[in-house]
Amino acid sequence: MAAPSSDGIGIANLPNQRHKIVAKRGAHFTIMVVGESGLGKTTLINTLFSTELSSAKNYSRRHHKQLDKLTEVEIIKAELEEKQFKVKLTVIDTPGFGDYVNNRDSWSPIVDFIDDQHEAYMIQEQQPQRSEKSDLRVHACLYFIRPTGHTLKPLDIEIMKRLGTRVNLIPVIAKADTLTQSDLFTFKQRIRDVIAAQNIRIYQPPIEADDEASAEHARILAKAMPFSIIGSTEDVQTLDGRVVKGREYLWGVAEVENENHCDFRKLRSLLIRTFMLDLISTTEESHYENYRQQQMETRKYGERKVKKFHNPKFQEEEEQLRRRFTEQVKSEEARFRQWEQHLITERDRLNKDLELAHSTIKGLEAELDNLQVGYGRGSGRR
Repeated sequence: MAAPSSDGIGIANLPNQRHKIVAKRGAHFTIMVVGESGLGKTTLINTLFSTELSSAKNYSRRHHKQLDKLTEVEIIKAELEEKQFKVKLTVIDTPGFGDYVNNRDSWSPIVDFIDDQHEAYMIQEQQPQRSEKSDLRVHACLYFIRPTGHTLKPLDIEIMKRLGTRVNLIPVIAKADTLTQSDLFTFKQRIRDVIAAQNIRIYQPPIEADDEASAEHARILAKAMPFSIIGSTEDVQTLDGRVVKGREYLWGVAEVENENHCDFRKLRSLLIRTFMLDLISTTEESHYENYRQQQMETRKYGERKVKKFHNPKFQEEEEQLRRRFTEQVKSEEARFRQWEQHLITERDRLNKDLELAHSTIKGLEAELDNLQVGYGRGSGRR
């Protein structure tokens, strides 16, 4: 029997083969950003991927849209290339979320969109031809927290609970340069306490036991959550002459990639440089499988999901129409009662006038009778 060659049978070369396949096909990555308007969601996405995927929005008219009371879903697609490796990037924006006085059910379009993408992919898998599958399943969701310095709002808690069971949820504190380091540390700890107390599921990077350096990096990233973020695509000059991405203030420059200023580099490492593949596989093997299993347990194979036409905007309009109808009915009833009272008053007046007319007629008839009797007597004397 011949001895095996010194370089083995070639199984160890499979990762290289896989690398060639992935490099040729490229990858697709879908990220969702959720948060109130004006927290720098668009700026952060542009900063993360070093390109202008979306232009800055004009929020001067956002209060004019508050009459709509509707959270929208916007899809932005781009193809990025680095060292001949291409990534098809999809960014899901959610303008309108949290911008109103009454934000009841404002999370419904966001949650429905995530579920709808799982549903659409599941239906495509059940078709005979599956070569051209469209996949918009969300691999990561950045939830932007307003830097109040206090704690999470009830709206934050409610939607984070719903998102955490459906998608890889990554909380970030927006505009971290508006807080001092001590206030930011306290704010982070309060958010962690609420997340733990409310059992909110957030993404945890995997810790590899056989790679201590990678495991330590994962621990550092997990410990840094929620990430404090400064977003800027502008080049500014520091006091020591360096040109960096950041924001310039009277006291100096808040640098985007300075870990003493914010956690931008940690977030980028989590999303892109280190754990993008894990985010994709977790979506496929955990969140999508959970959805598929729940649906398969309650539906027949091939049966379509019953679509719930639940829209906060339509519900609000329905309530407004119902209130308007009730007010109109009450107004008409009041007007009817007013006319009824007017008719009763007019009837009583006419009855009194009629009685008075009858009395007058009777009086005139009595006078006429008296005159006739007196005329008869005078004629008899003659």
